[in-house]
Amino acid sequence: MTARVTTLSVWRGGAEDGRFERYEVPFEEGMSVLDALRWIRAHADSSLAIRYSCINANACHTCMALVDGRVEYTCTARLTPAGVTVAPLPKRPVIRDLVTDTMPVEEKLDCGA
Repeated sequence: MTARVTTLSVWRGGAEDGRFERYEVPFEEGMSVLDALRWIRAHADSSLAIRYSCINANACHTCMALVDGRVEYTCTARLTPAGVTVAPLPKRPVIRDLVTDTMPVEEKLDCGA
């Protein structure tokens, strides 16, 4: 039996100097996009910056990203055999890869005083 794979195109880098990189990942029905991103970090590229906190109910939903052009939680968005594109949240400053600054502007410390 041949293992099934799909392709994830993932945004890498910052907002200005970023690009999409393609990764071949194992595919099983029901897998989430977060499952695939975690597989990439564990098996293909440990430098991929992602945010998730599934075991901490107080910080749940930190895995939000742009999945195939729609804002979704990567933990509930499903992989498809045709592949998926994952990018950082729109209208948020990109820190690196899929990690964006999620702190409201009014809550940021002004250290330049």
